[in-house]
Amino acid sequence: MKILSVNISKPTSVIVKGKEIKTGYFKNPVEQAIYLGKTDVTNDSVIDRVHHGGLDKACYLYGYNHYKFWKTKYPNLEFDFGMFGENITVENLDETRIKIGDIFKVGDAKIQVSQPRQPCYKMGLKFKDPKIVNTFRSTTYSGIYVRVLTEGFVKKGDTLDLIEKDENAQTVSEIFKLIYSTKPENADLEKAISNPFLADHIKEKFTNKFKL
Repeated sequence: MKILSVNISKPTSVIVKGKEIKTGYFKNPVEQAIYLGKTDVTNDSVIDRVHHGGLDKACYLYGYNHYKFWKTKYPNLEFDFGMFGENITVENLDETRIKIGDIFKVGDAKIQVSQPRQPCYKMGLKFKDPKIVNTFRSTTYSGIYVRVLTEGFVKKGDTLDLIEKDENAQTVSEIFKLIYSTKPENADLEKAISNPFLADHIKEKFTNKFKL
């Protein structure tokens, strides 16, 4: 899987319900390599440390193959790499095949899939449509958050190479669907909670929401 772009952001001010807030969502492509650290991408803006950054959300990857779907829904918007707030735009990403815990080599770094992306209202600001959040949730195009096992530089033109996979683990899209399910199967929840590589806060969400 080829890396088409690496993207970072500076703090951007936006007005939400009459109040100014700062966000690091609005990312732009850069030509130089980016450095994947344990809790974030060096020089990338992470404003809300409660919901972004950290060991289980150190870097976000999104598939350029999904852009076509969104371009048909928003034909009047100008699309560029980083449109979904991703640090790394991958040529082809398939969340229905990638599993939680999968380990990839990319550039000098080694990363592990920890969870799908859960969209927030800031995506609606980027697309000038708050309804995109619910549309995003209804797709399998979540993108992937990763933890960084080995820090290192990643640049455009590098490849994302799978080096370790647990065939019994749930896919990213299965976990994504489970997050928004109102009546999930207990077996699916228990399997997710037992996965040592699924982000802890997702497992806590399942435990608290469904009183497991």
